[in-house]
Amino acid sequence: MARARPEPMHVVRQRRDAAFAALVDGIPYAQFLGITLERRGDELTGVLNFDDKLIGNPFLPALHGGVISAFLETTAILTLAWQHFLPLIEAGDIEVESLTLETIPNFPKTIDFTVDYLRTGLPRDAYARAWVGRAGRRYATVRVEAWQDSRSKPFAQGTGHFLMPQPRDSETGS
Repeated sequence: MARARPEPMHVVRQRRDAAFAALVDGIPYAQFLGITLERRGDELTGVLNFDDKLIGNPFLPALHGGVISAFLETTAILTLAWQHFLPLIEAGDIEVESLTLETIPNFPKTIDFTVDYLRTGLPRDAYARAWVGRAGRRYATVRVEAWQDSRSKPFAQGTGHFLMPQPRDSETGS
């Protein structure tokens, strides 16, 4: 019995990059804040590109707490979504070519999100990485950490609980 020949790595990489871009583009608020994500293998790093509109206290100056919270939560959601959707993309259950804002799968929904502000967010680019602690069929827990100059000195961290997306067929009752 002959095995199917594996796809060339550049084809797999192109499919993953297209799916990843569609996921990131699926959050307009992330685009407004200037949040992007970088993918290296299966690791995602959130990047909050600095802009003057992100300053909350101009006297320090310091990043706005709501921006920091949104950055952490967005990084957590996209990391969780990527981990959830990648097997579906690889199995062919999600067609990458047809992904648009209308056809993108549902994202995990936030149940609660707690942020610890450890130090002042300085007026420069920030980075974040999330770790999925538990991801079941209905519920997931994610921890996320943000830093600026040194990863060993985070300026904020968060923990969130998320409701996992259910297949669209079960939403319509069919």
